Amino acid sequence: MVSSGKLRRNKQYYKFCVYGFLKNLQFYEAFLILFLMEKGLSFTAIGTLYAVREISTNILEVPSGLAADVLGRKKTLAVSFLSYISSFLIFYFYTSYSFFLLAFFFYGAGEALRSGTHKGMIADYLTSRGMKNQMVDYYGHTRSWSQMGLALSSLIAGFIVFYTGRYDQIFLFSTFPFLADFLLILSYPKELDRSPGKSSRRARLKGVLKESFNVLKSGRILKLLNNSALHTAYLKAMKDYIQPMMVSLILFLPLFAGRGGEDRSALLIGFLYFLIFILTSLASKNSYRLEKSGIKNIPFLTLLCGLTAGLLSGFFYSIHIPSLAVFFFILIYVNENMRKPVLTGAISAAVDNAVLTSILSLQSQLKTLMTAFIAFLFGVIADHGGIALALISISAGFLLLTLLLNAFSDPERS
Repeated sequence: MVSSGKLRRNKQYYKFCVYGFLKNLQFYEAFLILFLMEKGLSFTAIGTLYAVREISTNILEVPSGLAADVLGRKKTLAVSFLSYISSFLIFYFYTSYSFFLLAFFFYGAGEALRSGTHKGMIADYLTSRGMKNQMVDYYGHTRSWSQMGLALSSLIAGFIVFYTGRYDQIFLFSTFPFLADFLLILSYPKELDRSPGKSSRRARLKGVLKESFNVLKSGRILKLLNNSALHTAYLKAMKDYIQPMMVSLILFLPLFAGRGGEDRSALLIGFLYFLIFILTSLASKNSYRLEKSGIKNIPFLTLLCGLTAGLLSGFFYSIHIPSLAVFFFILIYVNENMRKPVLTGAISAAVDNAVLTSILSLQSQLKTLMTAFIAFLFGVIADHGGIALALISISAGFLLLTLLLNAFSDPERS
């Protein structure tokens, strides 16, 4: 599905872009692991929190996807942002592990209500205007705004921690862009809501379930969903562990040597994350070039690239070369943002729009199960052998498993 024609940058296009930008003003992103470590939590406890978040998302994933298809997407998205805000306020006001569990639950609920819903809105919008062939290019552009939001948020978060000397302040400041996104969603046109009348809801629910089941009988689509979900889960479960790597790297840098350790780390971590998300923004914006490259089996090859980068990152961290460890970890981020618009476009092309939100939610459910497993396993291994061993073990294990499964499922490639 190669993009063609010039993108129509109308009012709704910019609303889609601003949505992603605001959603990713996640000031906690650059310091979450450091915040939890400061509270005295072990890696196993942190991994458990991450697993709770993913399991919460998983439990609510399919019901939320069906709710978006049956009841309307605007309400579903609006409630998701209220759930996120509740999570941030708990992190800000409370410090006990039990409250952190509750905060991660609310965050997981927000993820479940949001996942797949906005992509479904974009797909419907493009289809209704005869622009579905531009899905990869369009989604790549809107996702690049999301990555720019992350880039800006990391700089702002660095200054917040630098000037306040407190990690918890980043959660309070995170509530403001999410409240703005809540109001933005309510301003979306009714045509994107797709909320049927009460009399038709039962029939529509039955139809959605039937069509979703028919779609999932396709082995090709299942393989596509799995390849997409695994790389995303792999990065999501481990991405915050780049923060201790960054701290190790900063110890070797002479910049701001006169400042206190935490102040110095806050500024430089914010700057490093800014560079990461500038790169991921460019990767998303240019993802259509990957689709047009003519490379065969992009989902499989890019999955191998991401896992290999993780393996190399862990290796260099184990031999105390944090610069290369951080470099290869950044490549996982870039790889994810280059491949994700391509895979989203491929799934959208293969699935009917009537059930697209539900299928994307099923994909996200698969991702959350994988993320919960990886996050908990990573925490346990890291507590016993360190972050480097955890990264090497998990990367090598999934790399071997991916090669074996591909060989058995596609004999011609073995």
